[in-house]
Amino acid sequence: MTLSQKAELRSEITAMPGWLRRPIAKASELSAVQRIIKQRQIHTICEEGRCPNRGECYAQKTATFLLMGPTCTRSCAFCQVDKGHAPMPLDQEEPQKVAEAVQLLGLRYVVLTSVARDDLPDGGAVHFVKTMETIRRSHPETQIEVLTPDFWGGAGVGEAGQYERIAMIVTAKPACFNHNIETVRRLTNPVRRGAKYDRSLRVLAVVKEIDPTIPTKSGLMLGHGESLEEVIATMADLRAVGCDRLTIGQYMRPSLEHLPVQKYWTPEEFAQLGRVALEMGFSHVRSAPLVRSSYHAGD
Repeated sequence: MTLSQKAELRSEITAMPGWLRRPIAKASELSAVQRIIKQRQIHTICEEGRCPNRGECYAQKTATFLLMGPTCTRSCAFCQVDKGHAPMPLDQEEPQKVAEAVQLLGLRYVVLTSVARDDLPDGGAVHFVKTMETIRRSHPETQIEVLTPDFWGGAGVGEAGQYERIAMIVTAKPACFNHNIETVRRLTNPVRRGAKYDRSLRVLAVVKEIDPTIPTKSGLMLGHGESLEEVIATMADLRAVGCDRLTIGQYMRPSLEHLPVQKYWTPEEFAQLGRVALEMGFSHVRSAPLVRSSYHAGD
């Protein structure tokens, strides 16, 4: 790291408001989950994405499992997950390993997410279903939420292919189907490279088209330069496709290689957005600086 980069990093750390600073978790609160994950060579988005809440969640023996390896085929400019080289082949034992971790952690509510695997013929949809089925065989009482990519990547995939992939997972009856829109329409291209705003809305719309009884959920990161009006317009677009649940949190720059933070929204502004979202008809809203997609998902 050059001297100028070090100075930039120090400046960013100094500029970070106090409400985003969390105490470092105790090693004893982290070790149980980390040991189980490491022994089985599986991954969590808590670690790969450096979630600021992972200490709190680990202390409660909860985690969001990251399926299909730690390397993503997309290159979103906000995300800490590894990218830029070929992902590993699928671990066919991963569904069983995740099910074992669920048992050891005593989880009643599980969130399954994944990197984007545009290299796979089905985008990883079958692997999601296999993992859900394996968990249910040994833990039928455990509820499973999925947080999926848009299932668009790969040669020749269009709306029909995307629909088929989503349908596989909807048919497996998750407790909630989550797909994050992440940012407002104007900023989608620079923030979510490889994704499209309307394509993400379509994921949520297709879920409701196939099975209106499954709750849908999406999430927004603030701090990329969006306006209040744009955020409210995005929430309205989500409600227009029947999205039931919403998370809103602050973007925090993972490194100097990622997009810089344009604004730190205040807790009061997040509270205001939460009230607006409830007035719009969202059934469940989490809106605060440190909220992430799976934060207290089981609640």
